[in-house]
Amino acid sequence: MKSTRFLIAIVIVSLLLTACGQVAATPAPTAIPTVLADTAIITEGRLEPIRYADLALNANGLVSEVLVKEGDQVEAGQVLARLESSEAKTLETAQAESAQELTTAYQGVRDAQFKLDNFDVPSDFSGLTPRQAVSTTLDKLNTARASYEPYKYLGQSNDLRREYKKRLDDAWAKYRKAIQWMELESAVETANARLVQAQKNNDALQDPSFAENTAGARAALANAEVRAPFAGVITKVDLKVGEFASAGKPVVTIADTSTWVVKTTDLTEIDVVELSEGDPATVTLDAIPGAELKGNILSIGQNYAQNQGDIVYEVTILLTDKNAAMRWGMTAEVKFQ
Repeated sequence: MKSTRFLIAIVIVSLLLTACGQVAATPAPTAIPTVLADTAIITEGRLEPIRYADLALNANGLVSEVLVKEGDQVEAGQVLARLESSEAKTLETAQAESAQELTTAYQGVRDAQFKLDNFDVPSDFSGLTPRQAVSTTLDKLNTARASYEPYKYLGQSNDLRREYKKRLDDAWAKYRKAIQWMELESAVETANARLVQAQKNNDALQDPSFAENTAGARAALANAEVRAPFAGVITKVDLKVGEFASAGKPVVTIADTSTWVVKTTDLTEIDVVELSEGDPATVTLDAIPGAELKGNILSIGQNYAQNQGDIVYEVTILLTDKNAAMRWGMTAEVKFQ
């Protein structure tokens, strides 16, 4: 009986020892994925054409022709509208008058230079410019005037009075001569300036390419017409035939939609310092959410504005992608990486 109990005890102890030896394995820890902070700068902006212009008339008058409508594609130099006014000039009239003005300006330079070349410059002025001669003779005149002052009330027979009066008269004569010389030189400078301006106006009116840098002169001189300063799309026309149009009031808007830009509206001072010209950007338009447009920073504004208490800067993004549905003024989300 004792042997049986002893055997049972041994079996139980063995089972316990076996159970204790089978320790559950510790599970391997699960790796926690690394989360990278999003360093992108996100801001809002507005879609604009690469360039646009509000065109105004440079003369008052009745509108005689409106040759375009909104949505029309026009070429540089194309006539958009005309005025009916006795004071206004067409391009052809302005060109003819400009050619005459140029001829007159050339003659003015020749005449002014001829008078200057034939002026008898006193030997006292040798080595001086006309302005230096005026300054020098004025100093001598003031000295002569001061020297004559104590003697001017003496009798004319007084020798000292006669001597200092002669010196004063000579100083006046030299001063007048210097003034005359300077006036002749000034006339040449004025004539040359007139010639330069006449040449610029003539070049602007004759410019066959209708370049933008000549558009202002053409508009001012040929003020009976509104012409396109560059190729583009007419986006606004505020003219009607028969209505009176006032000079200086914008009447036509033209936009070059061959390329688009986005200008930010709420980029803060905190973020703008992280950006540089040429940095890439991704643009999404609210109206076309499925299309991502690529671009690069074209410019960063130097001036600031305030937006809901924040200091903001305008950054212009030049888009390298286009979408047929793009329209001026669309709201855009801009992401700088």
